[in-house]
Amino acid sequence: MKIHADALLFDNDGTLISSMESVYRCWSRWAQEYGITAEEFAAVELHGRPAAEIAADLLPPEKIAEAVARIEELEVSDVAGGVVLLPGTRELLESLPADRWAVVTSATRALGEARLAEVGLRPGLVIAADDITRGKPDPEPFLLAADKLGVDPARCVVFEDAPAGLQAGRAAGMKTVALTTTHQASELSDGLADVVVKDLSAVSAQATTGGVEIEIAG
Repeated sequence: MKIHADALLFDNDGTLISSMESVYRCWSRWAQEYGITAEEFAAVELHGRPAAEIAADLLPPEKIAEAVARIEELEVSDVAGGVVLLPGTRELLESLPADRWAVVTSATRALGEARLAEVGLRPGLVIAADDITRGKPDPEPFLLAADKLGVDPARCVVFEDAPAGLQAGRAAGMKTVALTTTHQASELSDGLADVVVKDLSAVSAQATTGGVEIEIAG
C-alpha cells in the first residue's frame, strides 16, 4: 500500500519509543504518594493522555498543579535507561526530510524531549502538552503541528498506538496508521485507522518533490 503525503506526524511513546516500564513505575509511585487506591488507579487510562487530564480524573482540582509537577519530576528523573527505540523508528525517520515530520506527544516538553534525547532523536518540531489547551483525542495537537509545518491537515498522516491519538488524527481530517505496540488491533481498527501495522518496521518512505511517498508492507 502506498500513501502520498506532505508530512508525517508521530506520537512518541508507544510509536517511536517505549518507556512503558518507566511510565508504570513512576505513576504507581505517584498514586501511592497521593493515596490513590489500586482500584481507582486501574480504572484510569494512562496511555496517550496528558498528565493533567489523568490527575484531574483522580484528584480534587486544588491538588492537580502540584500533582502534575510531581509526576513530571518522577518521570524525567527516570528517563536514563528507561527508554528504548521501537523497531523501524530510526530507519524511517532518517529517510525523511527534517521539515516533513514532527513528533506530537501528550507528554510535557521537558519530558518528551528528554525521552527523545535519551535515544538520540532530535526532531525539528515537537508539539507537546505545554503547547495546547486541549489534548488528544481533541484534534488540536495535530492541527497545530500541520500549521507549524505549513501543510494542509488533509495531506498529513498520523502514526499512533493509542485510541485517543487515532481519534485526534481522525478528527483533524488526517489519514491514520495504527501500531499494535500497546493495544490489540481490535481496539484500533474499528473506524479509527486507515491501516494497522505491528510497528514502524512495516513502513518505509521516500522523499518526493514537496512531499513524502509512504509504502506500508503487509
